[in-house]
Amino acid sequence: MGAELQYRKKYVYAEDYGTGYFKYGPITIGENPRMIQNRGLLIREKTAIHEIFKIERDVIVGDEEIPKFLGSREDLVKNLVYPMRDGIVKIDDEDAWKVIKAVTRYGFEEFYPVASRDPNFKGYYVVAALSALAPKYMYEKLFELHKELDSEFDNRLIKAMTIIPQPLAVAIAEKALTCLVVECGHGNIQICPISYYPIRKAIVALNRGGAEANAITREILKDCGYGDLAREEYVVEKVKREIGLVPKNLKEAIKKAKEEKERFRAKVKIDPVTEIDLGDNSWMRFLIGEIVFNPSHEEFMSYISQGRLVIEDIVIGDQKLYGTLDLASAIIEAIRVCPVEIRSRLFERIILSGGAFMWSVPPNLRDVACDSATKIELMISEKLPEMRGKVSISLVKDPQYSVWRGCIVYGFALPGDYKWDWSRLEGWYSWK
Repeated sequence: MGAELQYRKKYVYAEDYGTGYFKYGPITIGENPRMIQNRGLLIREKTAIHEIFKIERDVIVGDEEIPKFLGSREDLVKNLVYPMRDGIVKIDDEDAWKVIKAVTRYGFEEFYPVASRDPNFKGYYVVAALSALAPKYMYEKLFELHKELDSEFDNRLIKAMTIIPQPLAVAIAEKALTCLVVECGHGNIQICPISYYPIRKAIVALNRGGAEANAITREILKDCGYGDLAREEYVVEKVKREIGLVPKNLKEAIKKAKEEKERFRAKVKIDPVTEIDLGDNSWMRFLIGEIVFNPSHEEFMSYISQGRLVIEDIVIGDQKLYGTLDLASAIIEAIRVCPVEIRSRLFERIILSGGAFMWSVPPNLRDVACDSATKIELMISEKLPEMRGKVSISLVKDPQYSVWRGCIVYGFALPGDYKWDWSRLEGWYSWK
């Protein structure tokens, strides 16, 4: 192994800018990255406390740090910024870019002190992953942001940098050259056909993800008499994860749940003195999982018509993000746009990634509930009966970490002399 590969074996550093979480860390950290929520608390007004404790930064990030500075609920709404709700950051959204810079700095501050003690350290090879929908200006802004951070660390932080689309990182992690990646995060779903590189004209995006599962969970809690607890994001997330189910067929699942109430009863222990019990409304647990896959069912319409749930089409730049389009139709549409020669191969290698695809199946409910891969296979087979048995769908081993791992592999494999090309958006970018 050459000297350069030996160097990258120690100093490739990956960043996954997810909607809900920022994952980061060097190649030496192992299989799993560090992870913090992709959010920041803006300190817009300095108080005496800030002076006493010498708090100089105007953005607080980190899951342990933010709670120390949270004030009233009004301050929370006004000053807590989630910069990548749709995977896209507007070019003039100064608050969002401040947060992105702060979470990026947070990661480097954890690992740079150790790396800098190595006399051979000349900076990290940084691989950042953005949404496949990210416009060119986001690449430019991210490069500029890293250049500024490099100067903060005496110009020893970064040797070179590259940016890749998140679905491509998943494909690399799975060693798949021709495939269809469905990346489902907190804010949106990216359906991206890949043939050595993303087929951008075939990308289909959906304006929903884990956030909508949280939203319907919150409304269910309100309907069941737990309105006070529904205001706590921790409670909503815990309830979603512990009782949410993906139904093989929603109507049949609801029918059975209403007939066999005790078998489907949903209870969640929040803390030693608080338990949530949905009782006769336990059939609603199937809505939590179903909303990610197909929110067009009539069961969701009352929530939408009352304004309690917002799932709508939006346009970002020249990309339309569909709201209620079911996932199978979106996958079929993405494949239909691709060349005829590769369509069958795409159906044969559909890869699911992202935290919003992580659903458990209780053993006693396997007759009506299923995992994400099975759900999508059933949906596609219903729309294309001739494809029954010909569709291969798999969920990556660790859905939350697959993008980060693909970035690490890419950073190690990409030759150091492969320079950045703005027309192809690939290669190593350097400002030195």
